[in-house]
Amino acid sequence: MPSASSASPVIAVDVMGGDFGPPVVVPGALEAARKGNFTVLLVGDREIVGKEIKKHNCKGVFHEVVHASQTVLMGEKPSEILRRKKDASIQVACRLIKEGTAQGVVSPGHSGASVACGMFIMGRMPGIDRPALVSVLPSEKQPTVVLDVGANVDCKAYHLFQFGLMADAFTRAVLERPNPTMGLLSIGEEEGKGNSLVKEAYEVFKLAGNLNFVGNVEGKDIFSGDVDIIVCDGFVGNVVLKLAEGLSGSLSRILKRELLNSTVAAKIGSLLSKGAFSRFARFVDYAEYGGAPLLGLQGIVIVCHGRSNSKAVSNAVRMAAAFVEKKTNERLSANISANEELSRFSKAVKL
Repeated sequence: MPSASSASPVIAVDVMGGDFGPPVVVPGALEAARKGNFTVLLVGDREIVGKEIKKHNCKGVFHEVVHASQTVLMGEKPSEILRRKKDASIQVACRLIKEGTAQGVVSPGHSGASVACGMFIMGRMPGIDRPALVSVLPSEKQPTVVLDVGANVDCKAYHLFQFGLMADAFTRAVLERPNPTMGLLSIGEEEGKGNSLVKEAYEVFKLAGNLNFVGNVEGKDIFSGDVDIIVCDGFVGNVVLKLAEGLSGSLSRILKRELLNSTVAAKIGSLLSKGAFSRFARFVDYAEYGGAPLLGLQGIVIVCHGRSNSKAVSNAVRMAAAFVEKKTNERLSANISANEELSRFSKAVKL
């Protein structure tokens, strides 16, 4: 198989993951490699993956198949997957990072398995207790970074502080915002609002001089675009993410239904507004954003939606390659090191 230059990223793709598997993941990964100067390692059953590859023109596309004999099912527990499925495609993909063969992993499969395999095979960054899933949500101005969106449902204040440190580096490196604003998701903007977790985390964030912390923010601020980064625990963040997905889908369906039932004049108006409707569809389409980066591991991991189409997979693979090229993990590590003393303090003292 052709290979890109030694300096270009190598991204391992869990081909067997997701609701649709190889017929969707393979073309998405190949399309990403076609557009970028990097190599994709297609991890999965060699025979099944090979059949899918033959359906596509791979001339000039840097790719290779890495065999994995087992597949993770959505209902399986992450602990069981780690113990009993050593040759599962997500485990094999993470070991490629550990061995130094690849720098990034993309999986549209079991998010719990991606988190567990990432932690126990690749390992966490020094100074990070728990990795966090990041979602980049559309807003009125520019996309809003929200984390954690599901990796950790029970958190301490220092976990939220570490999430903030990682999000700051991520936003600077990947979204290229030099001084991103950051807020804690709460039930009111005033200091002192929120549950005990938010109140304790607030006090820690106030002490971090190198973060542009603006205090508490509310749910309405996620889509206004007034704050670059919003930090919360994984339970709240996952509710926010699923609400956003459900609302965008419902709004699109309601809009289509209303246009079908509208007057002739309204239908003519909708035709004239077709471009605006197309832009709105792209705005709320999760495929445009690829997947959710899992920050805090010694390697790049992008977790895609289980229902990801080829476009979403392609964007996720390209995102992983961009992470590597922009040395995002190195920036995360530097930010964590710069705040190591405050992080230790927040773990030792209940504020």
